Amino acid sequence: MQHFPAFLDLHGCAALVLGEGEAADTKAALLTRAGAVLHRAPRFGGDLPEGCAIAIGAGAPEEDLRALSAACRAHGVPVNIVDRTVLCSFVMPAIVNRAPLTIGISTGGAAPVLARLVRARIEAVLPPALGRLAALAERFKGAVRAALPDLAARRRFLDAALSGPVADLALAGHEAEAEDAFAAALRGAEAKPAGVVHLVGAGPGAADLLTLRALRLLGEADVIVHDRLVGEGVLDLARRDAERIYVGKSRANHCLPQEGINALLVRLARQGKRVVRLKGGDPFVFGRGGEEMQACRVAGVACEVVPGVTAALACGAAAGIPLTHRDHARAVTFATGHTREGRLDLDFAALARPGQTLAIYMGVSTLPALRDGLVAAGMEPATPAALVEAGGTTEQRTLRGTLEGIVTSAPEWHQGGPVMILVGTVTAEVDGAALETRFTDSRRQVSPTEERLLSPA
Repeated sequence: MQHFPAFLDLHGCAALVLGEGEAADTKAALLTRAGAVLHRAPRFGGDLPEGCAIAIGAGAPEEDLRALSAACRAHGVPVNIVDRTVLCSFVMPAIVNRAPLTIGISTGGAAPVLARLVRARIEAVLPPALGRLAALAERFKGAVRAALPDLAARRRFLDAALSGPVADLALAGHEAEAEDAFAAALRGAEAKPAGVVHLVGAGPGAADLLTLRALRLLGEADVIVHDRLVGEGVLDLARRDAERIYVGKSRANHCLPQEGINALLVRLARQGKRVVRLKGGDPFVFGRGGEEMQACRVAGVACEVVPGVTAALACGAAAGIPLTHRDHARAVTFATGHTREGRLDLDFAALARPGQTLAIYMGVSTLPALRDGLVAAGMEPATPAALVEAGGTTEQRTLRGTLEGIVTSAPEWHQGGPVMILVGTVTAEVDGAALETRFTDSRRQVSPTEERLLSPA
């Protein structure tokens, strides 16, 4: 975060606008609307108005703008020199005004036009009457606090009230009816709401691969219980005041045993909290989501599952390796390379069958045993294979070769991130780079093999 966002209360405070022209007039109008006592000056004489709380310069001589910036910094007064970031102690955001709701959008001075484009998109989405809803909530603030002293209960009530029938009435301009509906809802609100656990798939790590439902729940959660594979970008989307509890697990190193995680989810929900159990990938694909759901249901706790993009899908897509292909693989099999009681508990005969793609999770440390089991069941050591590390993130790396080759190269190649093992002819026959060249250079002659690969399935 380049700048700290803040909203200043300027009512009754002195504000200086130095300079002339359209930009200075616009800033002066904004300060007046914010309740400031405006002072205008075409040139800077060296003194700030008494009690000056903010100063803006635009359309004045260069020496005056520099002098204003220096004087404000010396006296701790926030100063903005329009289009001169180096002379500013704060930047002016693009503003969406739905008073008392105000939204500021800033690029830190890097691209003001982009900030204005974002503002235009937000303006198009937010109803012009949204301020009425904010004003309604403000009028009931004291009553809501008195009726619902528990923070989780209060938040849950407001989430429902500001997005349901009360909101519809307020936005339609029926303010009296909206007030009546708000008051009725408050009278019927429970002081101690039932908690709920949401098992949410965070995908492979990239924040923009979250589902819309996952994004909404992150914004509503009281507590987020997350594991090691959840990216920081995903956690940044959560509500700022939500409690975060790390329960990460890695091979032979469990921060909290699974039974402890189950008990934690139940305990938090019984406290009336809205809990998001954020799991890398998909909760039901080698994520122990089934165990956590069962623990919640046995304890009588409501539990919802929100799927996520599992690692096999993300790694295949990002590496340009389709998991199924009509010329190579009519099936895909997910398996885990984790050992059970010191051995791989896998049906190698089924995994070694031709015409499929294997997607093996958590198997980089057991690659030699995986190879041995597959080869013993009839798979050729020269079968094409690939390792995808940190798939779907900016740290992604891909190693292509044969089953035997990746076993030999993995110890030196692996850098410690989560690895997906893909085994099957699709890893060699479909070349992502060749496909990209084909689509970007239509003049190149397409081979029969490429024509077959690129034809619709």
